[in-house]
Formats: sequence, structure tokens, C-alpha cells
Amino acid sequence: YVNLPVAIGFTALYSKLCDRFDQKNVFYICTVPFLVFFSLFALVIYPNVGVLHPHALVDSVAAMLPMGFAAPLSIIRNWSYAVFYVMAEMWGSVVASLLFWSFANEVTTVDEAKKYYPLFGMGANVALIFSGQYVKWVSQLRANLPPGVDAWGMSLKYLMGAVVAGGGAMIGLFSYMQKNVMTDPACVDQEKQALRKKKKKVKMTLKESAQFLLDSPYIRDLALLVISYGMCINIVEVSWKAKLKAAFPNPNDYSAFMGNFSSATGTVTLFMMLLGRTIFQKFGWRKAALVTPTMIGVTGAAFFGLQLFAPAFAPIAASLGTTPLMLSVLVGAAQNILSKSSKYSLFDPCKEMAYIPLDQDSKTKGKAAVEVIGNPLGKSGGSMIQQILIFGVGSLAAATPYLAVILGGLIFMWYKAANSLATQFEAATDVP
Repeated sequence: YVNLPVAIGFTALYSKLCDRFDQKNVFYICTVPFLVFFSLFALVIYPNVGVLHPHALVDSVAAMLPMGFAAPLSIIRNWSYAVFYVMAEMWGSVVASLLFWSFANEVTTVDEAKKYYPLFGMGANVALIFSGQYVKWVSQLRANLPPGVDAWGMSLKYLMGAVVAGGGAMIGLFSYMQKNVMTDPACVDQEKQALRKKKKKVKMTLKESAQFLLDSPYIRDLALLVISYGMCINIVEVSWKAKLKAAFPNPNDYSAFMGNFSSATGTVTLFMMLLGRTIFQKFGWRKAALVTPTMIGVTGAAFFGLQLFAPAFAPIAASLGTTPLMLSVLVGAAQNILSKSSKYSLFDPCKEMAYIPLDQDSKTKGKAAVEVIGNPLGKSGGSMIQQILIFGVGSLAAATPYLAVILGGLIFMWYKAANSLATQFEAATDVP
């Protein structure tokens, strides 16, 4: 109801900002509002939700409307939580995927990208390890609070404080690079930078921009990669998290497990990123791009196989000293860790390298459309498939066989798009 429309609206706004401002100012314009909102949510909005949420108004409207309006009315009733969720989702798509990589693509050649892009994410995954432990520490702190203290309010202040501090450091580093690195001839080709600034931007309406992107097979294949990943990971992850919630009904236990999960993901990704450089150098872009769908396909088949043939695995779980439920949780965690580590170490660098040969309009507007719309569209598509199946067969567990088949179809579509894009990328970069 909210995420995808906001993503489409942001893409239109981003396209206008790129026409009007240079990339440096677009970075500041897009980043600062997020940090302001996260600060306000923790300090002002959340402590006053009882006043800000229109429960009485929604109750009176709900009494006059059919039950089909329950979901949109719940969003209105809890509007601040809905806005927070959207902003948190958009932060990853806008700041991490769009703004950072747009800056990296602007100053990096394809040859440099093959060496350094797998390593760029190492810093992010070191942060993932520490952030996972930070979340675990906050969970433990919350569990030890005396009765009567708003535990979630305290958690929000600690967590959003860390986000705002990290965002402030990011803006400071970006400003330093603009002043000291982007102006250094030893680091950046000043002639190319001057030509890029002199080149007149082609201004297009929203309709013209959309048509321009739809007419590009290259952008369409990039979008299919992003959408396929989003749908595949959503299909597996929702089933896994249903098992996870059953295994850890206590919110603190759940949060602590997810903290360890984040740390494990960061650790495995660090290893995969070191391996990624070798894969790029020895096997090239095409094979590197096919690792992630292969990983998700194999590990997803293992996870769904465990669900479909659970009775056959019960003796194995007993011999390991655990339960079938906990075995599903651990296999699902391994699936998520391996899938996400291959995504961060290979899928993301492959995707970002693919933007480098494009012209400036395709780099900015095409990337905005692919990243900001493609990510939520993939998640929304995966969720819609599951909702339709649950409505049709009655439960998520009963839908498992169908989800396994759909996952296989999506992996096939992903392979086809990756091979098509590889051919175009190799032609654009003259890679044998």
C-alpha cells in the first residue's frame, strides 16, 4: 500500500533533482532528511504516539466501511510506524544502493571495479558484524530494565542514535572526499570531470524518462536481476522467519538471535568478498553474476526440501540433539547467510560494474528506477505471490510445494537475464 508508491514517487523526484543539481548536492539533499526523521522519531514521535495516532477517528470510519478496508485503515491508525518502516526500507535503497554506488561508478573504471568493488563492501560488512553485536547488546540492556520503563522507547534512542551518528560520519567523509580527493589529479581524472560538468543535461518529463528506460534492453535486464533477487529472497525468508518466530517467541530472544545472525552474515561475507576478487579475475563478469542465483537455488531447495519431507528428517534432528523446528531454523539461517553473502560480495559488484559503461542519464535515472523501484517491487512481488497462495490453500505451510516451484521459475528467469546482460556488458566494455 505504501512502500512501492513511495519508491515510484522518489524515483520521479530523484530524476528531477539530477536535472537541476549536480551529484554532490543531490547526495546531501537525499541523505539529510532521513537522518532528521530518524532523530525526530526516536525523540519526539514515538514518545507521543498515543496523541499522534488517530485511533478514535479510524474507529468511527471503520464502523462505516467493510472489512476489506482493515489494512489501509491500520496504516492510517499507525501512520508513524508506517512512515518509519518506509523510511527504513528506503534508507537502504536510496543511501546504500543508489547514492553510494552512483558516486563509486562516477569515479571508477571497469578494470578498477573488478579489483576493488568486491572489497568496497568489506567495510560495510565489518559494520554489519559490529552492528549485529550492538543490537544484541541493546536487547540485553532492554531485558534488564526495571518494570514501568518503556523498553522499546529506550531501544529506539540507542539504535537511532547509532544510525544518526553513522550517517553524520558518512556525510563528513563524503564532504572530505569532495574537497580533497575529487580535486586531486592523482586520484581523479580532472579532464573527464570537467567534460562531465560541461556536458548539458538532457531534461525529460517523467513519461519520457520512463519510456527511455523501458526502451533499453540493458536497463530491463538489470531490473530483472534486482526484481528476481528480491522475489527469491522474500519467498525463502518469509517461510524461514515464520519458523524463527515459532522457535523464539520471546522478542528479546528473537532480537538476540538476529544480532548473531547479522554478525555471522558479515563474517561469511568478508570471506566471500576476498574470494570474489579471484572469481572476477579468473572467470569474468558472466560467471560471477551467476553465482548468486545458483547459491539461492541450491540452498533454497535444501530449505524447502526440509519442509516438504520433515518426517524423514526427524531422526536426523534427534541424533543432532535438536528438534525438527530448530533444524529448520538453522538450515534457513545458513541459507540466508550464504545467499546474502554471495549477494553482497558478487551480485552487488556485478550490478554496479554494469552501470559504468552507460551514459550519464542511464547511470542516474536508470539506476534510480532499477534500485529504488526494483527493490520494493521484488519484495512486493514475492509477498503478493505468498498472499495469493495462502488465500488459495489456507496456510504458508500448505503453500510450500508451490513456493518451491515458483522459486525454480524465478531462478530460471534470473539466469536468462544475467546471460543476456553479460553479452551486452561484454560488448560495451570489449571484454572477450
